Amino acid sequence: MIRRSLWWQLLRIGWNIGRGASGDRIRFIALLLASATLALIASTAVAAVAVVDARDGVERTRGPLFADDGEPATALWRVEFDTVDQVQHSVVFVEPLTASAAPPPGLPRWPARGEAYLSPELLRLGAPENISARYGHLAGLVQRNGLASPGERIAYVRPPHPNLRSDDWFKITGFGQAVGLGEAQAARPLSMFLDALIGLLAVPAVALLVVAARCGSTARDRRSALLQALGGLARHRAVVNLGEAALPATAGACLGAVPILTAMIVDIRIPGTGYLIGSTDLRAVWWTIPAVVLATVLITLTAVVMLDRVDRAGKTTRPRSFSGPVPRWRLVLCAVMFAVEAVSGFVDGDVGFYLYLTGALGVLATLPSVAAALSRGLGERIAAFGRRRGRPAPLTAGRWIVAHPGVVTRLAVAVIIGLGLITQVQVWHSRLSEPEKEAVATEKRVGGGVLLVSAETDLTPAQISAFAGHLPPAYTILGLHTPENSPTTAVAPCPALRSVHLTCPTTSTALRTGEGDTRVQELHRWQGKQNGQMIVRTGSITGSKLDALAVLSAPETGSQTTPVKQAAYATLPLPKVDQLGADSLISAKSDSQMARWLVLFGVCGMLILMLAAAVSAAAEFLRFSPALMPLTIQTDGHRIFISIALWNLAVPLTLATLIGTAVTAWQGLHFIAVVDEGTFSWETLAIATTTGTLLAFAIALAGGLSATRAAPRWRPTGD
Repeated sequence: MIRRSLWWQLLRIGWNIGRGASGDRIRFIALLLASATLALIASTAVAAVAVVDARDGVERTRGPLFADDGEPATALWRVEFDTVDQVQHSVVFVEPLTASAAPPPGLPRWPARGEAYLSPELLRLGAPENISARYGHLAGLVQRNGLASPGERIAYVRPPHPNLRSDDWFKITGFGQAVGLGEAQAARPLSMFLDALIGLLAVPAVALLVVAARCGSTARDRRSALLQALGGLARHRAVVNLGEAALPATAGACLGAVPILTAMIVDIRIPGTGYLIGSTDLRAVWWTIPAVVLATVLITLTAVVMLDRVDRAGKTTRPRSFSGPVPRWRLVLCAVMFAVEAVSGFVDGDVGFYLYLTGALGVLATLPSVAAALSRGLGERIAAFGRRRGRPAPLTAGRWIVAHPGVVTRLAVAVIIGLGLITQVQVWHSRLSEPEKEAVATEKRVGGGVLLVSAETDLTPAQISAFAGHLPPAYTILGLHTPENSPTTAVAPCPALRSVHLTCPTTSTALRTGEGDTRVQELHRWQGKQNGQMIVRTGSITGSKLDALAVLSAPETGSQTTPVKQAAYATLPLPKVDQLGADSLISAKSDSQMARWLVLFGVCGMLILMLAAAVSAAAEFLRFSPALMPLTIQTDGHRIFISIALWNLAVPLTLATLIGTAVTAWQGLHFIAVVDEGTFSWETLAIATTTGTLLAFAIALAGGLSATRAAPRWRPTGD
C-alpha cells in the first residue's frame, strides 16, 4: 500500500507536471479534447433516447381511441398525407359530434368548419407554398404538448363540406393511444441512430483517447526513468498519471456536456440535417448529465493508467515512427488496386460491382503508404531546396521527413481513409431504386406541371365544378376514370385537349406513345403502367364518371401546385393531391434526409481521426524539437521553429489531403459510373478538404509555438 503522504505527494506531482513543459501541454490538450469528444458523444446518445421517449409519450396521448360497435362516438377522425418540398406530413381531419368532446392534445379548441391548426415547423417550411391558406383559414398553431418534437410537421383540419356519413371516417371516443401519427409514422429505429453514432463517432473518439493517453514527450520520459530509478512501481506511476490527467479529463468532460446543457435551455437545430431538438424533451433527463461527465472522467483516467507502459530504459511506449523506406510491394499493390477499380467499369453485373469494391478498399488501404513514399521524395526536394537557398528551416524539416515517414503515414491514414469513407457513404445513400429514378426524371421534365387530384369517393359533377371554379384559368383539367382491370380513360372538352397538343377524337381512342405534349406523355407513362394503354375521349368533365382529375399547369406559369391544393381542400371531401410518382419522390427524399445524418457523422468522425493523427504528429515534432535548440543561436531566433513546423507538418498533411481529395473524387464518380446511379456531393468533399488543410496549418502553428515557448528554458547538456 502507498502511504497517504506519499500518495498525496505523487498526486500533486502529477497535477503540477500536467501543466508544465510544452510536450505535457500537448498531452493536456489532447486529453481534454478526447474527454470532451467522449462526453459529447455520450450526451448525444442520451439526447437521442430522450427525444424518442418524448416522441413516444406524445404519441400515446394524441392517438385516437376508436369506438366499438354500438359505442357512442364523440368525434370523427381521419388521417391523410400531404407534402411540402416532397417531404410528407400528416393531415388529420377531425369533426366533433358532441359539444363536450375534448379536442386533440395541443389544440385549445376544435377548429371551426374550414379552419386548420398547423405545427410551427410546417408553417415555417410551407411558407413558400402558402401553406397557411392551403387547408382553409389558419386558426392557430399546434401547441408543444401535441407535437412529437418542435420540428414535427402536422396539420389538424376540419373540412368545410364534410360527408359525415362516409365510411372513410373513423368514429372515436377520445384520444389516448399510439397509432403511428406524424413523425412517428416515418421514424427510423433508435438502434439505427445509435449504431451510426458508435461506428462513425465513438470508434474514432476511442482512437483519439488512445493517442492522447500514449502521447509522450522527452520530459515525460525523464520523469518515468527517474521514478523507475528510485524504485517506483506501476502503482506509483499510476498515481502520478492520475494527477496529471485529472484536470484535462474533468475539464474536457464538462466541456463536452455544454452542448446538451445548452439544448436543455433553448431548442437547437442540428447543422446539416435541419432536425430541431426540443429543450423540454432533454430537460426530462437532466439527471443523467452528471453521470455522463463522471463516466467520461473515469474512462479517460482508466485509459491513461492502463495504456501507460515503460520499457527498461524508462521510456514510455508511445507510438513509434518507422524510419525505413516504404516497402515497394505496397506501392505495387496500390497500383494494382487502382487498375482493378478502373477495370470494374467495363465489367457488367455483380462481378463489376465486387471488382470495384475490392479495388476501392485496396486503394484506401494502400494509398497512405504512397503518401508516405511521396512525402519522403518531397522531403528530399525540400531539403535540397533549403540547401540551395541556404535556409535552415526547409533543410532541417526535409531531412526529418525523409528520416521519419511513419508520422506522415499516420496523418495520411486519417485523412485519406476518412475522406474515402465519407464519399462512399454519401454516394451509396444517394442511389435510387428504379421507381425513384423514374419519378425524379419525371419531376425534372415537368416538375409539378401534372397533379393528380382525388377524393374519398368518386367525384360528383358539383364537386368537379366547384373545384374548377376555384382554379385560375391557366390550368387544364383532364378527367380520369380507371375501371378495374381496364386502361385509364382521360376525358376533356376539345379546347382542353387541343391545349395539350391532342386531337379531339369522336370516339374513345388509344393514346399513342409520344402523342401530346410533355405533360401528357408523362401522364401516359405513369397512368399506363398497368397495361401500357391510356384512352382519350372528348367530352365534358362534369358529365362523366370520374375518380380523379389530372390538373396540368400551363408551361409559361411553371409548376403551380399551391392553387391546386388550396382549391382541392376548399371544395373536395378528404382530398389527395399528388405529383406523378409522388410515393417514389417521397421515398427518395426520405433516403436523402437519412444520408445527411450519415454524412454529418462521417465528417465529424473524420475530423476526430484527423485530430488524433495531428496530436500524434505534434507530439512527435516536440519530441525532436530539443535537437533544434542550437539552431536558435545560428539563425534568426525562435521563428525557425514555426518555419520548420510548417514545412514538417503542414506540407505533408496538406499533400495527403490533396491526394485524398483527388482519389476520393475519382472513386466517387467512378462508382456512379459503375452502378449508373447516385449523385456526388462536391460540397461535402470541399468542406472536408478545407477542414483538413486548415487543421494541417493549425497543428503546425501549435507545434511551432509550443517549441518557441520552450526554447528560452533550454540549456546545453552533456549529451
